[in-house]
Formats: sequence, structure tokens, C-alpha cells
Amino acid sequence: MPYNELLSIRITTILLENNCSFKEKKMFGGITFMINDKMCIGAMQDVIMLRVLPEFYDALLEENDVRPMDFIGRITAGFVYIDAEGFKAERQLKRWVAHGLDFA
Repeated sequence: MPYNELLSIRITTILLENNCSFKEKKMFGGITFMINDKMCIGAMQDVIMLRVLPEFYDALLEENDVRPMDFIGRITAGFVYIDAEGFKAERQLKRWVAHGLDFA
């Protein structure tokens, strides 16, 4: 299943606007963005995969369009999926990228 290339470009643009040094790596059926050798955000087909700091994890799961990451049928602690409705607007996507940067 291909990843969402437009979403990848949107994330890349935000990272560049923040003067971030990052690497892209294909994994989990999408493309992930590595900062300081830490996977922090990824573009999948129609969701964002996001690594968050432990102190924000539970609160973020309470939000609309956010759910635990269960890539292999098990919940992966510290990771969430954000469904497409949760990052339609640029301000929404910037917020998610900021959470990934906080983790990295």
C-alpha cells in the first residue's frame, strides 16, 4: 500500500520551515521522518503515525481523530495514529509535527 505523497510533502515543508535536520525512512508501509535518529512522525496512506512524549499520550488519545497505534494488532505505547480529518488544516498538521519534534 503506497503512502500519501502529498502528506509527506506537507510534513517535509513544515520540518524545513522549522529548520529541522531529518532523514526519511520507509517503514510501516509509509515514510517516517527521523530526527536525531528518532522516529517521530510518519505519513501512511490516510493517517499520520506520531510518536509523543509520555506525558501527552493519554490526553491526546481523548481527542477526536486520534487513536492508539496498533500496526501489528497490538497497541504500541507512545505512538498514536491521527486520522485524515485531524490534519486537514495546515494549523492542525503543524500541531502534530510539533508534538513529534517535542519527542525528538
